[in-house]
Amino acid sequence: MKMKRLQNFINTTFLGGFIVLLPLAIVVFLTKSLVGVISKMLKPIALLIHNTLNVELPPLFYDVIAFVLVISLFFFLGLFVRTRIGKNLFDSFENQYLSKLPFYSVIKKTVQQFSGIQKMPFSEVVLVDAYGTGMLMTGFITDSNPSTGHYTVFVPTAPNPTNGFIFHAQEHQITHTPHIKTEDAMRTIIGMGVGSEKVFGWSKKDEKPS
Repeated sequence: MKMKRLQNFINTTFLGGFIVLLPLAIVVFLTKSLVGVISKMLKPIALLIHNTLNVELPPLFYDVIAFVLVISLFFFLGLFVRTRIGKNLFDSFENQYLSKLPFYSVIKKTVQQFSGIQKMPFSEVVLVDAYGTGMLMTGFITDSNPSTGHYTVFVPTAPNPTNGFIFHAQEHQITHTPHIKTEDAMRTIIGMGVGSEKVFGWSKKDEKPS
């Protein structure tokens, strides 16, 4: 049993690191590839300058120009996608082709989270009364549905927060705790409850952070 838990922990940790690094690796690889292509396209211009002005510029100069052009391309593509026409075209292309690629949805979600476009998971710590008994569990909101008033809450198990339970709770079962940071709540879980006074750090009089 311990070996299985250790294997699961290693697998989930490796996968988590892989998912974090994969978008960055793709961005670096794509940028480097485009810079290489544009640098090759600039070689005839370099030859023309050399023959006309008898001036030979260093190869690094063309790499810098190519990098600036790539960054400009990303910028203008971003501007185009923000328009209605650009967004419709990209959505259509994404649905037909990109969404069928392996790991595309995971990579897209990860990039959006790190760039701030999409809210990071575990961004809000809550106390959830999942069974309606008054027994509160420390959890993290991972999603919500305003139309039904439901929250999806992940409740990690101690001391390994990579395992846990998922509850779909209603608003009256949720106690929001804006006074505590995610990392502080995670420390109480890893510490098997030690330091939980931070979770209950509000005044009983006004139910606000003390």
